[in-house]
Amino acid sequence: MSSTEQAVEARLGPVDQIPLGEGRAFLVGDEPVAVFRPRSGRLHALRAICPHRGGPLADGLTDGEVVMCPLHNHQFSLTDGSCATGADDVVAYRATEENGELVVRLG
Repeated sequence: MSSTEQAVEARLGPVDQIPLGEGRAFLVGDEPVAVFRPRSGRLHALRAICPHRGGPLADGLTDGEVVMCPLHNHQFSLTDGSCATGADDVVAYRATEENGELVVRLG
């Protein structure tokens, strides 16, 4: 996001649409976002596309605080988007629950 762009907040529906231990893909404006709800119940949001080969991160396996890309097994931190396995990092966004509703903030 450039310095001239405004932050975007999106309300994406009930948090319960994402089962514990899984992720779901959303489009926020024109940005593909993957939101994860690990078994801890916390919420995390990352750019939904693996920078290595475009894998759909929302379809990856989550284990604690990491998601594994379903195409080539690159592992990304759900907290900050850093990659521990050699691919470029992905952008992390803020995801929260407000009155049972999923809210994601970009920028």
